[in-house]
Amino acid sequence: MTFPFTKEREQFPILNKMTQLSSCSQSAMSIQVKAAINEYVDSWNNEGMDWIGWMNHVEQAKASFAQLINASPDEIAVLSSVSDSASSIASALSFTSQRNKIFTTEIDFPSIGHVWLAQQARGAQVQFIPSDNNTVPLEHYEQFVDEQTVITSIPHVSYYNGFKQDLKKIASIVHQKGSYLFVDAYQSAGCVQIDVKEMDIDFLAAGSQKYLLGIPGIAFLYVKKEIANELKPAVTGWFGRINPFDFNVKLLDYAEGARRFETGTPPMVNAYAADTGIKILLKIGVENIENYLRILSHKAITHAKEIGLKIASPENLDEKAANTAIFVGEATKFENQMKERGFIVSARNDVIRIAPHFYNTENEVIAAIDMLAELMKDGK
Repeated sequence: MTFPFTKEREQFPILNKMTQLSSCSQSAMSIQVKAAINEYVDSWNNEGMDWIGWMNHVEQAKASFAQLINASPDEIAVLSSVSDSASSIASALSFTSQRNKIFTTEIDFPSIGHVWLAQQARGAQVQFIPSDNNTVPLEHYEQFVDEQTVITSIPHVSYYNGFKQDLKKIASIVHQKGSYLFVDAYQSAGCVQIDVKEMDIDFLAAGSQKYLLGIPGIAFLYVKKEIANELKPAVTGWFGRINPFDFNVKLLDYAEGARRFETGTPPMVNAYAADTGIKILLKIGVENIENYLRILSHKAITHAKEIGLKIASPENLDEKAANTAIFVGEATKFENQMKERGFIVSARNDVIRIAPHFYNTENEVIAAIDMLAELMKDGK
């Protein structure tokens, strides 16, 4: 097929010397994102302090993320990580004898599970919905989530093997039981279309460094406006106040909407990078990106199977996102060896994850899989 993003690819200089297929961990840096970071540095260097200008970039980043997921900017809070986002939500929940269960899954990223386990000290009963071959069948949500469940926490896409869940169907199931739905979209935002309204999601969090083309240290938390003002997070800070600049140490007043879930001073330079990265995606269109990555997924699965590699990801393209995981055993060893040969991939447990973005080509995916197979064959 003809590569559709030639002009956009030119904005990622590392691709001239390396093949970066690690968007499930860290995407490649674009010229635009580097310029945005330098804009913040220049502002700091030349003006010493530009608080209003810096905060404007934070608000712009909120608005861009809101557009990406079909939300309103006032439904978006800015925090430093998805873990912090989950902790802020958890701190706003109460666990009574009538409704005290938290359900999460065996395929959640560990830190999300840790956040929920920490709520046991506050009376929560934490249970894990079992996985089946590193996927979670839809019927497991019907089977396990019950009327005592406060919140059900799931990943949209599995960090391990790219397994993609049907958020709309899961939302319908858990809402019938009276449970909130929290979605970790770190592995999907930017490469899979998300519509929080159509999918009826209560909470959704995503960080910037993966498919959103940004850097670590910033995350966006969506909170449905219909429920935001009902909750009062115990994890808080001055930016969660009605007016942070009142400087009233004795007054705990919660801002309207999602902003009440914010804590301390937002990560300014990260917001510059995040806003720029998301705007790149919005210009291209996530639908176009998702359709192209589906082609690369098909190529990755087909080629890996043809040369005898074992796939850890679902082979049904409707059940996976961009990440194609391949069983290798000592994954970190192979990740290092791949990098020495010009291929940046990502190891997790016993798999190497081939995770392209729109700027990658079919030939790069094939070449990376061939190199991995060669290293495995040589036993190096």
